[in-house]
Amino acid sequence: MKLLSLLCMMFSLYGFAQRPNVIYIMSDDHDAQAISAYDKSLLQTPSIDRIAREGIRFTRCFVGNSICSPARATLLTGQHSHKNGVKDNYTRFDSSRLTLPKRLQQAGYETALIGKWHLHSYPTGFDYWKILPGQGLYFDPRFINMQGDTITINGYATDVTTDEAISWLKQRRNSKPFVLLLHYKAPHRNFIPSLKYLEQFHTKTFAEPATLYADTAGRGSAWRMQTMSILRNMKLCSDLKVDPAYLQGDAENKPDEGEIAYYHATMNRIAEPDRSHIKAIYAERGKLLQQARPRGNELLKLKYQWYMQDYLACVASIDENVGRLLHYLDGSGLANNTAVMYTSDQGFYLGENGWFDKRFMYDVSMQTPLLMRWPHHIKPATTSNALVQNIDFAPTILNITGSPIPENMQGKSLVPLITGKKTDLKRPYLYYHYYEFPQDHTVLPHLGIRGERYKLIYFYTVKEWELYDLQTDPQEQKNLINSSQHQSLVNQLKKELQKLRDEYDDHEPAGDLH
Repeated sequence: MKLLSLLCMMFSLYGFAQRPNVIYIMSDDHDAQAISAYDKSLLQTPSIDRIAREGIRFTRCFVGNSICSPARATLLTGQHSHKNGVKDNYTRFDSSRLTLPKRLQQAGYETALIGKWHLHSYPTGFDYWKILPGQGLYFDPRFINMQGDTITINGYATDVTTDEAISWLKQRRNSKPFVLLLHYKAPHRNFIPSLKYLEQFHTKTFAEPATLYADTAGRGSAWRMQTMSILRNMKLCSDLKVDPAYLQGDAENKPDEGEIAYYHATMNRIAEPDRSHIKAIYAERGKLLQQARPRGNELLKLKYQWYMQDYLACVASIDENVGRLLHYLDGSGLANNTAVMYTSDQGFYLGENGWFDKRFMYDVSMQTPLLMRWPHHIKPATTSNALVQNIDFAPTILNITGSPIPENMQGKSLVPLITGKKTDLKRPYLYYHYYEFPQDHTVLPHLGIRGERYKLIYFYTVKEWELYDLQTDPQEQKNLINSSQHQSLVNQLKKELQKLRDEYDDHEPAGDLH
């Protein structure tokens, strides 16, 4: 009897040790276009590409609310915003909820969270956590530890966050399998690259998107009201790091006291000698503005290039650090039994429509990258065109770890897709609902559905509908809602939208859609 008990215990321990680990990497505002596995026109990201080369790349992964905090709450709950309680960036997440990490703990997993949190409450369900307060800082970032202390760690945030993650992996002492959530601040605005990558990118010129100079003529209220225009709303001093001394004689672009204070506070966090080198590079922008005094499209042209230089330089740092992490997994023997996921909290406008930021249901911001590697389970260099969504991330992680998926999760596991057992999820439409208004970028609340070919959007506070044919108009420039040829389709899609609202139990706005 003792021998039988011993054998059972040994078998249990052996099986326990073989359960896969998961590392979920989420950057902030990292558009798929800025990953060379998706688009090679902007920069090369060999380390992130490696995940796709050794695993699977999803070409149509979307979010249900394109904004930071709601996306993070969706990861924890597998639910849309109206169910998880976080509809905007200002709502505190209820950490008493039974979340993904708590379910993983119940299943015998060690859980950790390192990096950006941005949910206003302290994390729960994690055996270890160390988080950035709020949006975090790029240089000498502050972290809050599990004791509630705020500490400053010298260095560049992307490097420091990776250091902390690798340190945690090295210091683990128990035999439990683990799930690590590694959340980078970058490339969130205001974009501040490290000197290494700023030097590489500040002389590069990038092709302009076809719609960079688009205007609002003939467009709806949402287009006219938004304040995410590179030309009008991206600040030269605080966003693009032009020294305010170069802008004092320019009445149209002169920064206010808040922008000036932000600029100096940002620069003062950068240690010498890097600070002087970085300021010298940015001084070139100021000198050009003083000399040329550009206006209108000429100013937009310059702002776009500077925006892309800084944004992509921040992305390059992420790619380097993903490479560091993958190298550690290789050297430590963890790679073969660890699933790695790379994604972002949403997409991001890189000049399309003349915009930056996200929020809209248009594909640029609704889409997010998703790459996964799981040795012996995912065939290398696989591509999936299935319609998937960030509500699917939590069920997928639970499925990978062999943990039960609760019925209150609204997403579906992607494991059948990544292992090749299925090619789609039999889900013809994805649901979207954006709420935050008027804060930050005055994007009107809206909801809608996105299918294989068509997208229907309803800006319900102004009662305006939009319909796009994603096959003939992938840039979503031609609203077909009043097209006589599409009225039957419009009525059908409105019914599908109401059907999904009922299925997901979303009652805002109240009543039927008209």
